[in-house]
This record gives sequence, C-alpha cells and structure tokens, in this order.
Amino acid sequence: MTRSTLHDTAIPTITSQASGTPGLIFRGLRAPQDFAGLASVYNRCMAADGIERAVTAHELAVFYEHIENCDPAHDVLVVEAPDGLIGYLRTQWREEPLSSMRVYMHTAVLAPEWRRKGIGSVLLSRAEARLQRVAAGHPPEIAKVLQAYVADKQTEAGALLARHAYQAARYSYLMIRPTLDDVPELPLPDGLEIRPALPEHYRRIWEADDEAFRDHWGYMPMGEEDYLRWLNESTFDPSLWRLAWDGDQVAGMVLAFVNATENAEYNRRRGYTEDICVRRPWRRRGLARALIARSLRGLRARGMTEAALGVDTENISGALRLYESLGYRPVQRWALLRKPLDQAASRGLSREAVESGAST
Repeated sequence: MTRSTLHDTAIPTITSQASGTPGLIFRGLRAPQDFAGLASVYNRCMAADGIERAVTAHELAVFYEHIENCDPAHDVLVVEAPDGLIGYLRTQWREEPLSSMRVYMHTAVLAPEWRRKGIGSVLLSRAEARLQRVAAGHPPEIAKVLQAYVADKQTEAGALLARHAYQAARYSYLMIRPTLDDVPELPLPDGLEIRPALPEHYRRIWEADDEAFRDHWGYMPMGEEDYLRWLNESTFDPSLWRLAWDGDQVAGMVLAFVNATENAEYNRRRGYTEDICVRRPWRRRGLARALIARSLRGLRARGMTEAALGVDTENISGALRLYESLGYRPVQRWALLRKPLDQAASRGLSREAVESGAST
C-alpha cells in the first residue's frame, strides 16, 4: 500500500451539535468492524440514487487492504449517528501522465434521510482540506486538480459540487445490452486464436490491459496494490475472459465478470463486458467486436440475460459507436467533475465546522 508521506495523527473523534443533527460523531475508520456498516449505508444510498450497485463487507475489506495512495487512518472519515453509521468520505490521489497532472479524488456517501442538513458540505470541506494537505507534500510544478464523480440522478450531490465551482470535464455512460439473444458470429482476424487464461498468464494480462489504455483520456497507471486487489476481487473469474493471442503475445481482451452481490440485490442476471481493449499492433482489424460477441455468448452460457459496460462518451477509438452497433444502449450518465486544487476552501474539518454544520 502506498502511504501518505505526512506524519499527522489519525482522524480525531468529534461529536457534532449541529442544529437538527444532534449526537453525530465524525471519526476515523475502524477496520474491520466498520465494513458491514459501510456496506449497508453504501447499498442504501445507491438504491436511493437509482444506481444499481452493491457491495459486501468482505469486498470492502479487500478494497481497503489493497488501495493505492490512500491511508485509511487519515483518508477515510466515518459519520456515525446514535443508531449506526450514516455515511463516509474517502480521499485518494493518482497520477495522470498524459496531462502531466496529479488528480486528487474524493468520494462521499450519505444516507438519504440525513441529507439536506449541512453534513454533505462538511464532508466536502473535509475532503478538500485533507487533499490540500496531501498535495502540499507533492512537487509544486505539477498541475493539481480535485475530482469527483456524480451520476445523472445524484442531483443533490451534483448541485453541491457545482456551488463549489466543480465543472464537468468528461462524461461516461453505463450501457446495457438488454438481451443476450441474436449475438452475431464474428470471425477472429487471421493469425489470432482464443486461449484460456492460466494463473501464470495473469500478470501478463494485467500489464497488457494497462498498456492498451495508456493513450486514453484520463489514463492513470495502476500499481502493485491495484494488481493484488484485482486478483482478490469477488468478481475475478478468468473462465469468463476472452483473450486473443498472437503466439505468446496478448493481442486483445474482454475480461467479463458477473457481480453476484448486485444481481441478488436487484433480482437480475447481468454480466459485465469490461476491460475491452486491443493493443496497438492489432487494432483496426475487428478484434474488439469479435471478442465482445464471444463474451456475450459466454455470459449467456453462464445463465445471464443481459450485459453491461461503461464507456467514455468521447473515447477516441470510437468505442461508443462500436458498442451501439452490438446492441448496447446508454441507460445512465456519469459526470467526471474537476476544479483546480488551488481553488479549494482552505479550512478543513475543524471542530467549529462540524458543530455548526455550516455550508462551505
């Protein structure tokens, strides 16, 4: 795990006396005992916001065990009410080499019944202050931006970020293919073959995936902890992958998976066709299309009835058009919001900020 270079103490516990929110506690993460509560509040929030996502306590444990550029003792803030956890904040940073930029990311989750009480503003203030402190230890000549994501139905979060000068830098779609019937039979380009992924191939596949995305907007290199998390994720299922090989070289891939947690939560049978990529020497030959078709048939054989993927709406490779031609349709839009770090509020989670519940 890449830790912060700061030597500040862990997040102190502060009790809020904000009007309308008596008895709230803002504190650091207690692992592993907090993971069940965090999973519960995350799942309730996603359902309330019309986002069909869900996690388990075990999945969160794996996530936080292998997280890059985030020290949970300092970068995760938990919000607790008398009857349980109601929200949390996480901060993290990444390099973006194509733009020579360092991106400082924050994610906040707050239970629906606790919104519109000033708590979201306190969490945003805390996020910006924490990331400013982290950035102060990084080279000053590097451009630095704050970043958050919001889905189209997360109107309250979007409005809060807009009031604090965040602007949309990019959009992405969640796309669904509502049926796995009528999948076309598409040939592989000459000289390539489909072979299964064996454990000795995992590192090579990971590195080929990372390489294929290096020329995409917003590319952020993955680290060793990312690799270890990938190997331990509950959705890790090489039997569903479709890999095109040219001798001992990975030419392209679709790393399909099934999220059983989400399917149970939303009573559906959905598979994901993700990590769709073709390395440069093998592009423009119809390989991605052929691999997606094989992945769809693989999901159908597993008992799935629909497929999903995420796509950058401005992807330079024409991915959006490709997916539409294969029967996927946009069902949800996400906005990637940014603002320069030097425009962030200078104050953090002071006792006065928490106790007042004041907006920043």
